Amino acid sequence: MTLNDRTPRTSSRILMALPIAALAFSLAACGGAARPSADDVADGIQQVYEDQGLGDVVTDDVAQCFAEKLVDSDLSNETLGYIANGEDKQANEKEKDLTTKILRDNVEECGFTQ
Repeated sequence: MTLNDRTPRTSSRILMALPIAALAFSLAACGGAARPSADDVADGIQQVYEDQGLGDVVTDDVAQCFAEKLVDSDLSNETLGYIANGEDKQANEKEKDLTTKILRDNVEECGFTQ
């Protein structure tokens, strides 16, 4: 067999493998949850406060400000997803501490008063 005899077969195999590789790559990219928007997180923050009987404590502007701080942080998409869904839940203890710190550090800037 000469080099020229193998080239078409090798090229065919590479071309056949491309769709499989592209599919695997696209599935891997979709594997994690998408990062929620600040609007979704703001709605979730308001839901958490409403569920605790404190719905009148957090205005739309305060919730939006907190949400933007959370979305712009290093919090995982998982934790932001919980918050956006109105759950007072974080992915782990480290994320719980970070969430608390972000909210505490921005109380004044976001205009939150109790």
